[in-house]
Amino acid sequence: MSEKSPLRVAVTGAAGQIAYSLLYQISSGYVFGADQPLILHLLDITPMMGVLNGVVMEIQDCALPLVRDVVATDDPAVAFKDIDSAFLVGAMPRKEGMERKDLLAANVRIFKVQGQALDVHAKKSVKVLVVGNPANTNALICSHFAPSIPKENFSAMTRLDQNRAKAQLAEKAGCDIVDVKKMTIWGNHSSTQFPDMSQATVKGQAANGVINDDAWMKDVFVPTVQKRGAAVIAARKLSSAMSAAKAASDHMKNWFSSTPSDDWASMGVFSDGSYDTPAGVMFSFPVTIQAGKWSIVKGLNLSDFAKEKLALTGKELCEERDEAMAVCLA
Repeated sequence: MSEKSPLRVAVTGAAGQIAYSLLYQISSGYVFGADQPLILHLLDITPMMGVLNGVVMEIQDCALPLVRDVVATDDPAVAFKDIDSAFLVGAMPRKEGMERKDLLAANVRIFKVQGQALDVHAKKSVKVLVVGNPANTNALICSHFAPSIPKENFSAMTRLDQNRAKAQLAEKAGCDIVDVKKMTIWGNHSSTQFPDMSQATVKGQAANGVINDDAWMKDVFVPTVQKRGAAVIAARKLSSAMSAAKAASDHMKNWFSSTPSDDWASMGVFSDGSYDTPAGVMFSFPVTIQAGKWSIVKGLNLSDFAKEKLALTGKELCEERDEAMAVCLA
């Protein structure tokens, strides 16, 4: 049997913390398959090229059989040339005491430039995952400036929040992570997100029935997941890296293949107004994926509590969008 053609996979911020964990997961075959050869396109800013060259040495020294070539560059035109997949990780990081909105102005300019480069140089079938925060709005800006690439080919990462929520629920229920299905993150990858366990199952049983503690859900579970990123920063003095890399890998793995028949994934995708969410923003929904195509899960019953949370995070996303567009068009 002949070998598959290599996939060209771009990672931005490739000399940074998240990429340091992410690159091994990609290169090991976890994301795209154990028989899928890869050509890695690694992008970072010019002052980081020395560090990036060290990362390239380490990739070589891992002797990973799937890696056919590594392209290290500070030029988006080179990084995005004919790529099949992009992990847009590089962004100004949030530091202790910073609000997400503090990041907005600087980061949307980065994603405007990258969107323009993707539009010219990437395959039109490229799947683009935005990890750098504020991820939802950065993804929106990136897509806006890449009009020749279908909007459904852009997504923002809320899988980290989903993984965090599954871990919290599994700990409370005294079960294994694999026993938790259909955990949902609605809205923005921010402290307004709504981690929703009302649709989740534990060993096939409704999670709400297993836990049977509405006060814990509202007063402990939801704020713990919402504020987990800040808690990690307070403890490590650095933002989430290993867990963010794992979540990005999970997201792209599902997107290039499918979601399990008994589960779904949370992805920030273009809102079509489902569940009375604002259209025209990148909103996290529960999605199922078949053959690389995602679809929003329809027909879920939402409580008044959930509807209030969706409205709050939707309002924030509209405000971010308007502020970002004003920066980009100024």
